[in-house]
Amino acid sequence: QVQLVESGGGSVRPGGSLRLSCIVSGIDFSTTSVAWHRQAPGKSREWVAVITRSDNIKYGDSAKGRFTISKDNAKNTVHLQMNDLEVDDTAVYYCNELLSSSWGQGIQVTVSS
Repeated sequence: QVQLVESGGGSVRPGGSLRLSCIVSGIDFSTTSVAWHRQAPGKSREWVAVITRSDNIKYGDSAKGRFTISKDNAKNTVHLQMNDLEVDDTAVYYCNELLSSSWGQGIQVTVSS
């Protein structure tokens, strides 16, 4: 059974940074493609970034230039480094393994002055 566990969320001021982590288990990590999504209150879920099994990377418009997705193969972990955070980045962030369609439980990120 594929499991994803997010960590690293919290509260920051505008302009601050956070690094989210998603630990993937139950699957050969070398075969995984992992995406980050987010859902703000009252809004639909939004795709943020993806890193594929072959390390191709793409970003949604909201993440370009501020967020960086990366893999740590030794730790079966995908990171999302978020810099220059804005109030509009406030949301629950989810990681999603594409091959198995598995999702993590989500983690809260709050950006507020």
